[in-house]
Amino acid sequence: MKRLVAALVFLAPAALADGLPFPVAIGGSFLLTDQFGETRSERDPAGHPQLLFFGYANCEAICSVALPQMAEIEAALDRKGIALTPVMITVDPARDTVKTLAEPLARLSPDFIGLTGEDAALASAYKAFSIENTVVFEDPAGGKIYAHGSFLYLLDSEGRLLTVLPPILSTERMVEVIEGYVTAG
Repeated sequence: MKRLVAALVFLAPAALADGLPFPVAIGGSFLLTDQFGETRSERDPAGHPQLLFFGYANCEAICSVALPQMAEIEAALDRKGIALTPVMITVDPARDTVKTLAEPLARLSPDFIGLTGEDAALASAYKAFSIENTVVFEDPAGGKIYAHGSFLYLLDSEGRLLTVLPPILSTERMVEVIEGYVTAG
């Protein structure tokens, strides 16, 4: 697993520019609903690359680190003149509804997109990105607690996977990696 992560993160953007395919089958189509009630696919309507995470908006564990980090990455890239759309697909559609996604994500960034949907539509997205969302226990104060992935997926504007970023990387390193991919072409 460590070798796979290293290969995913450090695969040179130049290799992709030379037409080599990404070495693993991760990613694919999805059709979900955003926090504004609009249908959204894997493609970014504004034509920006996307930073995708699977979690939930009101999580007190990994998501409370990953989501703010995504907003920091977006802001750092914006200062460099690079637009990026942060996107979260929920692993808890009972908690993350169209009505409940907007507020916590807007606190992080006005550009943050939260996606939810029917079970079948979410299952399709989970399958495409090999996401497991398992309830590990019930917190009496906060509801179901899920085990889910912690990787960030960098997608191009068409929703194709460019690379996977593990949560052990600093924000600064993630910005460097993303910048390499989005400016390589």
